[in-house]
Amino acid sequence: MVNPSHLKNLVNRLPKARVLVIGDLILDEFIWGDVERISPEAPVPVVWVKSESFMPGGASNVASNLRALGATPFLCGIVGKDERGKLLQQELQKRGIDTGGLILDGERPTTMKTRIVAHHQQVVRVDREKTSEINGNILEQILAYIRKQMEKIDALLIEDYGKGVISARLIQEVVSMAKANKKIISVDPKENHFDYYQGVTVITPNHHEAGNAVGIKVNGDESLHRVGKELLKLLKCDSVLITVGENGMCLFETKGKVTDIPTVAQEVFDVSGAGDTVIAVLTAALSVGATVEQAARISNFAAGIVVGKIGVAVATPDELIERIGRKP
Repeated sequence: MVNPSHLKNLVNRLPKARVLVIGDLILDEFIWGDVERISPEAPVPVVWVKSESFMPGGASNVASNLRALGATPFLCGIVGKDERGKLLQQELQKRGIDTGGLILDGERPTTMKTRIVAHHQQVVRVDREKTSEINGNILEQILAYIRKQMEKIDALLIEDYGKGVISARLIQEVVSMAKANKKIISVDPKENHFDYYQGVTVITPNHHEAGNAVGIKVNGDESLHRVGKELLKLLKCDSVLITVGENGMCLFETKGKVTDIPTVAQEVFDVSGAGDTVIAVLTAALSVGATVEQAARISNFAAGIVVGKIGVAVATPDELIERIGRKP
């Protein structure tokens, strides 16, 4: 069992992490209200809107999570030349995140997810996006930014939401670049892109994505372990961390070690963005010298914190230290 005092020491070092986050940038809109009746027009609730708020989502939420840990994120992705793009940049700047790596693309809108929440329950989500692959000129701008930052960072984090930024060519180039510079490479994957992620340090699929990638349905520990071992062989990566919802996580390492990490969540209000928190904390911890098991356990505590909050949330070092020190 990992010593809690060692985990706390690692949390205290997280502000030293410097992580370049590449991926799909999303603006999350939350409309908060109450439901008092059903519409006479259709069997749907009528939501009385009380307020609305905007938060960075997707890869930009990963950067927010890193910033909340005190770490230094470098964020790279695309936004449209629209009001949503301006709003997203403003929200990032409010959180102290540098927006120098945001590339403007006039051919596509800024991706936005609108969630309508009433009485602490999500009623509906509306997505506005264009998911075709980015053009060659935009890709070259992204690669130029990554090359410029490579010497400044400890780790490269790839956040793939399948919105068009992550392509086979981009991954091939950035993984090669990162390996040449001996950087940690972590991936939060999209299931139809698994063949892109050969040779990375660690990948963090959920059990559905992992099972689909190798053609095995996960329906218990035995099938989960088969899936994890198959993914290690398929991707030739150092580690695979599979998240299993309310059952926590399972870590697979190349030397054959398998570690089950039970959930520490006590109340679950909202799972939005929990995967972003896991990859952010995992990568930051690896960047400051944690073993992959230590990093996975810290990220599991962070996930337990954020699912207990409403909306796309982050975990702070103080919250992590308090939660690690609490008896199970």
